[in-house]
Amino acid sequence: MPTPTQIAAASQSLAAIHRQLDSIVLGKSSTTRLAITCLLAQGHLLIEDAPGLGKSTLALALAKSFGLEYNKLPCTNDLLPSDMLGLSVWDAHTQSMRYTPGPIFTQLLLADELNRAPSKTQSALLEGMEERQVSVDGESRALPEPFFVIATQNPMDQVGVSPLPESQLDRFMMRLTLGFPSQEAELALLRSGDRRSNAIALAPVVNPQDLIEMQRVAEQIHVAEPVLVYVQQLLASSRVGATRPLSPRAGLAVLRASRANALQVGRDHVLPDDVQAVWTAVVSHRLGGGHDSIAKGMQLAQSLLHGVAAP
Repeated sequence: MPTPTQIAAASQSLAAIHRQLDSIVLGKSSTTRLAITCLLAQGHLLIEDAPGLGKSTLALALAKSFGLEYNKLPCTNDLLPSDMLGLSVWDAHTQSMRYTPGPIFTQLLLADELNRAPSKTQSALLEGMEERQVSVDGESRALPEPFFVIATQNPMDQVGVSPLPESQLDRFMMRLTLGFPSQEAELALLRSGDRRSNAIALAPVVNPQDLIEMQRVAEQIHVAEPVLVYVQQLLASSRVGATRPLSPRAGLAVLRASRANALQVGRDHVLPDDVQAVWTAVVSHRLGGGHDSIAKGMQLAQSLLHGVAAP
């Protein structure tokens, strides 16, 4: 288990990062907290929303706050895997092939409008997300550490998009939606102007090595047997008459996110409250699938929580 000093130091830094993100993404405190949780839990994040609601700004602010290298990959319907992975080109000076890395070789990759990209490109990204490495010209190349993907997805009623397959949805630890800001937050935004320039100017609160250490501390957060039973009962309840039951991998993702949530509030053990705090974000896209709305997945997730008593 982590020491009290490690817990206190991590939670203090994370609280400062949370305040910094809240100054950029106005009125979305619970969403920014979950995004931090996903990063701490070494998962990947899918944000589904209409354009112009701050998805890219949130990704940039996260990268700046944690001191991470950042690349944005605009996904279009003609995007090739090599556009993301890089490719080898002939170097006339050395008379040999020289590999030029693509934008995936970064610590935080924003795959913008992922559901516009061709399936081959999506599959190439899937390998990087799952294996933390990519295959180029028959050679496996390790991705930087830490490696975190934030993908945005446009609503299905927009032109030129197609739903992500269930296998790819399952590789995202969380799916979030920002939604429209409150009246107060939108007025503050209109008074101050675009927050992207503020995000660019953010100073790092921690560095990548600090993040790696916090991720290791989160892995050591204790989960007692009653909490494990609670999570298993939630998983089992999803399999009663369901078309998309939750897999054991979903349960492991819930536990990793619950540990990260506990670390954010300064605890060395997981409570049922931590499970409930991350549950909907972790399982809604697995329950709803790619063709259904966010609202349906969230409704199914909430009904499972209400149907199983916490210890």
